[in-house]
Amino acid sequence: MVYEETDAGAETECVFQIDQLPTVKWGPALIRDELGEDARRLVYPSSAGTCGRVALFTDKAVVNLEIFEDARRSLEAAGVEYVVYDEVTVEPTDASFKHAAAFASEGGFSAFVSVGGGSVIDTCKVANLLSRHPADLMDYVNAPLGKAVPPPGPLHPHIACPTTTGTGTECTGYAICDISELGVKSAIAHKYLRPTMALVDPHAVKSLPRSVLAASGFDVLSHAAESFTARPYTSRARTIPGTDRPLAQGANPWSDIGCREALRLAGLYFERALQDPDDTEARAQLSWAATLAGVGMGNAGTALPHGMSYPVSHGVHQRNAWKPPDGYGNVQGAILPHGFAVILGAPAAMRYTASASPERHLEAAFLLGAYVQGAQPEDAGEVLAGRVVELMKVAGTPSGLAELGFGMEDLETLVQGTICQKRVVNITPRDVTEEVLRGVFTEAIEGYW
Repeated sequence: MVYEETDAGAETECVFQIDQLPTVKWGPALIRDELGEDARRLVYPSSAGTCGRVALFTDKAVVNLEIFEDARRSLEAAGVEYVVYDEVTVEPTDASFKHAAAFASEGGFSAFVSVGGGSVIDTCKVANLLSRHPADLMDYVNAPLGKAVPPPGPLHPHIACPTTTGTGTECTGYAICDISELGVKSAIAHKYLRPTMALVDPHAVKSLPRSVLAASGFDVLSHAAESFTARPYTSRARTIPGTDRPLAQGANPWSDIGCREALRLAGLYFERALQDPDDTEARAQLSWAATLAGVGMGNAGTALPHGMSYPVSHGVHQRNAWKPPDGYGNVQGAILPHGFAVILGAPAAMRYTASASPERHLEAAFLLGAYVQGAQPEDAGEVLAGRVVELMKVAGTPSGLAELGFGMEDLETLVQGTICQKRVVNITPRDVTEEVLRGVFTEAIEGYW
């Protein structure tokens, strides 16, 4: 940590902020043994003096799993009245967010519980937001696509129970969706969206299909690497007043702690988890890495690979051109899981950003298991990108965007769909222009092997 004296008129930021995090519990059988009592304590007593109702969010796949039955039984054993909403869309859209919000608004719920992957948790966040503080969805969506109006006050309590090993959204104030009319993904970002509590139960990921494990694992890797190599918080313009400091502050000593450990755990356990479906230790460690990366990303922010992923995800959905081989059987039509969308742009983006902080890019590569002895600063981008490509090959991802049906004729659409993502573009450690994006996307289209 670097400390320098500053004065009241300083133009650049000199403060980083650690906002209140959810209460995080990690350990086996948490959902079975503790969810019900945790929920009961959040909703009792209600204004009527009795236990209020809970909205229990999930999707059509998770609702049939043992882990969801554990959640139901735990709530029932604690005497918590709940109503199930299992219509969450994997890779949500603005329409699916609004549908969930209508359910929440009509239900009069005192608290929310989400059991599922990032799509479930994000949908639950937004349903909570819009039922508590009704407004047009685009009022809350990030600028310049939306108005970025801050929620006027806190939301109802929300317990998030992740069932994948990647998004970390149980610890963040972000919710992502596809804005269909605009042809791009975007986010709502505010500290009030953070869940009240996160129950990270490694039992929830024991039966995770390989493609879901791969996609969510790449999200862990991307969150940690992007946040760790992001533009430093001290490079931002100073926030005045300090109470308006953004969620995405840039790399800082607090976010570095979680990101370093998440990268180390991903380097040790991601390949193991992919190669052996019965390696429960590897899956459990990845579930912890996801939470750590979520803490880091939720404080520092993500960068260019996430920005690039948004128009890619929308484009795949439009083309109906590619679907993962397993694990997404409840999805109608094409889908590119978020982690795959992010990682397909990551090697090209890392080669571009490395010159801004070669030492951090090399450290990230080392933590992920790359051989870095003798590497020079000018090698940093290639070393980190090369390690990511190795993992992509192990996971069986597409070699590039061309395999998803993208060609050079799509270049401008991809560029325009990224340049508007100011939240992530501004945190990228090197300046991002349309010309830069044309070069990075060209590499991603042509492929890495």
